[in-house]
Amino acid sequence: MAFTLPPLPYAYDALEPAIDKETMTIHHDKHHQAYVDKLNDAVAVDASLTGHSIEDLLKGVSKLPNAVRNNGGGHWNHSLFWELLAPVGQGGEPSAELAAAIDRDLGGLEKFKTDFNAAGAAQFGSGWAWLIVQDGRLKVTSTPNQDNPLMDLADEKGTVVLCADVWEHAYYLKYQNRRPDYLKAFWTVVNWNRANALFAAASA
Repeated sequence: MAFTLPPLPYAYDALEPAIDKETMTIHHDKHHQAYVDKLNDAVAVDASLTGHSIEDLLKGVSKLPNAVRNNGGGHWNHSLFWELLAPVGQGGEPSAELAAAIDRDLGGLEKFKTDFNAAGAAQFGSGWAWLIVQDGRLKVTSTPNQDNPLMDLADEKGTVVLCADVWEHAYYLKYQNRRPDYLKAFWTVVNWNRANALFAAASA
C-alpha cells in the first residue's frame, strides 16, 4: 500500500495571518507531496520495506537508506504538523493535565514557549522544534532536516506532543529570514486540542 498525502484539515487560507495561503498551498501540495512520492520510490525498490507503517520504518531508520530517513521523516513530520495547527480561536487551550506537566517540567507556559521558540530559532539550517514526552516528563528539543524524536538515531527520543517546522519553505514567503517572527505567530494557530490528545495518549 503506497503512502499518500493527507488532505489539510482546513482551507489553505485558514491560518492567516500567521501562515499565508500561498505558503500553505506550496508547503502541502508541493513539498509534502514530494516527500510522499520519493518515499514511495525508496520503498518500492526493496520488498522488505513494503507493508510497514511509517512509524515502524522510522523506528529502525538507522538501518535503512537515507532516502527513507529523509522522505519518511518529511512525510511523518508534516502529517503531524498539519494536525497540530488550527485556525485562530479554534485550537483550544492546554488541558489541565498538560498545563500541569508544563508547569512541573518546563517552568510554566510562557517559559515553555520561550524555550521552544529558542530551540526552533537556534536550529542551524533546516529542521524542527519539538515538545516530547521522555521518560514520563516533558522536554523541548530540536532535530535537523527531517529527523524526528521517533527515529532510533535521534539524540533525544520521545513521544511527540507538539512540533513546529522551521524549514525556510514553512515561512520564507511571508517572513523572509525572520524565523523568530514566524515562531511567535505560530502560537496563534496551535491546535492545543490535538496536543492534549497526544499528551494524554503518551501519559496513558
